[in-house]
Amino acid sequence: MFENLQDKLDRAFKVLKGQGTITEINVAETLKEIRKALLDADVNYKTAKTFTDEVKAKALGSNVLTSVSPGQLLTKIMNDELTALMGGEASELDLKSNPTIILIAGLNGAGKTTFTGKLANYLKSKGKKPLLVAGDVYRPAAVEQLKVLAEQVGVPVYANTESKDPVGIAQEGIAEGKKNNNNVIIIDTAGRLSIDESLMAEISEVKAKTNPHEILFVVDAMTGQDAVNTAKVFNDRLDFTGVVLTKLDGDTRGGAALSIKSVVNKPIKFIGTGEKMDALDVFYPDRMASRILGMGDVVSLVERAQQQFDEKEAAELQKKIRKNKFDFNDFYNQIQQIKKMGNMKDLMGMIPGVGKMMKNVDIDDDAFKNIEAIINSMTPFEKANPDSIQQSRRLRIAKGSGTKLEEVSKLIKQFEDMRKVMKQFSNPAAAAQLMKNMPKMGR
Repeated sequence: MFENLQDKLDRAFKVLKGQGTITEINVAETLKEIRKALLDADVNYKTAKTFTDEVKAKALGSNVLTSVSPGQLLTKIMNDELTALMGGEASELDLKSNPTIILIAGLNGAGKTTFTGKLANYLKSKGKKPLLVAGDVYRPAAVEQLKVLAEQVGVPVYANTESKDPVGIAQEGIAEGKKNNNNVIIIDTAGRLSIDESLMAEISEVKAKTNPHEILFVVDAMTGQDAVNTAKVFNDRLDFTGVVLTKLDGDTRGGAALSIKSVVNKPIKFIGTGEKMDALDVFYPDRMASRILGMGDVVSLVERAQQQFDEKEAAELQKKIRKNKFDFNDFYNQIQQIKKMGNMKDLMGMIPGVGKMMKNVDIDDDAFKNIEAIINSMTPFEKANPDSIQQSRRLRIAKGSGTKLEEVSKLIKQFEDMRKVMKQFSNPAAAAQLMKNMPKMGR
């Protein structure tokens, strides 16, 4: 998402490169390009105009410091304004009530049921005890899908396949949740079109009879401005508390993410970034703004790492690195943890400056496949003793993994180089010297 917008904003900022000051003329030219970039990204026209007017007013009212170029200043103003446009700060779920009732609504095919499973998984990881209520009585296999997802994340489901009354099922589900001490009850509902008056009246009744603490409107980010228009109609009927944008990993221009808050004045609470049950992130406007401007998102990267890496294991690993005992078993385990963090291109995009370099690089989700095959073809002794892997062993490993001898040798060489660097970084004095020498190494 946002790659095209990022490219066009880069080109717009180049107009100011080499300029000594921000003037009415050069900032107008830059903002014309920025407005065009936003419209191409399917941002609402009024939103794009208001946004660029705000940026212009702040840019012309700012003094350019001698240490900051006009382009850098405008980037900072853009970052602040994009953050404000998308809501300013993260909006957490209101989970103070016991039980907290969450109603899920949205269009057909927006990914409501998948999100319901992801949300249950997210809340479970936060120490909550969720119950899912299967309230979609229209779509064939909807109940079955919810049960499969619930089984994957290890949470219970309340379903009444004998009934075709979504209001009654929702009320029964809440009663079941209270009986079993579930502190969060998530009601999945049928997808509906905003023009279908009977279904819109039905979900309004579900809301009236269940008194939910949170109503989350799930919208497919791929639909751009249509998503924003639909959100407005649903909000007029349901007065929802937050928006969930799904399919942000797809080929979407990002207009919905940039427009929806200004149009319906409701925060984006979550974003879906893939099909897996852990591919759900709290929406942070400031982090998203940084990513749009190609400045990375180190905070989210660190948070993802913290979710996967155990502190005790990390301490043990550090001891092994200091003693130069880091082996292929450790390396394999690290790969598995990195894979759980998400797809590689997405992770690389979170590193400042790297995202732009990776735009035209295709990174397969199976990027580690050959490495894993090579390690799995080693004996337990070889994995624990990388120095023992001489030519004859390498030939056997290559045959066993279906790779070439050169690939095996290259991996072992890279592994050895990595071990040396890791050992240096584990010693603070050596690490400081290494960092000092890096500019010379670059040259």
